[in-house]
Amino acid sequence: MNPIKNGRIAREPKYVLDNTVVGDSWRMFRIMSEFVDGFDAMSAIHVPAVTIYGSARTSVDHKYYLLAEKIAAGLAGAGYCVITGGGPGVMEAANKGAAEAGGVSVGLNIDLPHEQAPNPYANFPLNFKYFFVRKVLFMKYSTGFVCMPGGFGSLDELFEALTLIQTERIKPFPIVLVGSEFWAGLVDWIKDKLLGSGNITLEDMSLFKVLDDADEVVSYLKKTIKT
Repeated sequence: MNPIKNGRIAREPKYVLDNTVVGDSWRMFRIMSEFVDGFDAMSAIHVPAVTIYGSARTSVDHKYYLLAEKIAAGLAGAGYCVITGGGPGVMEAANKGAAEAGGVSVGLNIDLPHEQAPNPYANFPLNFKYFFVRKVLFMKYSTGFVCMPGGFGSLDELFEALTLIQTERIKPFPIVLVGSEFWAGLVDWIKDKLLGSGNITLEDMSLFKVLDDADEVVSYLKKTIKT
């Protein structure tokens, strides 16, 4: 809901979190409505869900696009709902794999000025304006995460999940990093800098697993997801 000013609906500022304007209190109602709509919609899904993250910039012929598609199809075939960010790239691949395998293919799309547009394969699409609302939906309704190679957004989701599990704010669930050649440098840095400095424990290193094969990913999640 946007405030009305001089008889017209005021447009939301582009840099939402950097602006303080008259009518900010109205924004709270829009945030609340996104939570309510999201909770109501997702509560209608009665099968366990796995979220697949990854870059919006991955081309349709890239190996990670094809791998995400295969993983999603395997999960859908095993009876899992597949959730993505609803956009192009890896998200599109995962929605496509799930939809074509006859599964529930959820796309939690975010309105962005560039790059993000809803893909046509989400048969259960939802749209969001606020990243933090969308992120709550990912965490609340997922029983496992599959992290494909991506950018800042994918890393943000990964480290938030690890933090919430580490601090026992959410129940632990399996997190798979797909693509050892992509993740190896980060994993080595975590071991060297975070573990080596005592900023995390050895037990924290078991919060995620690195895998490369689609069948291995699906098999691992089937064994470790608690429903």
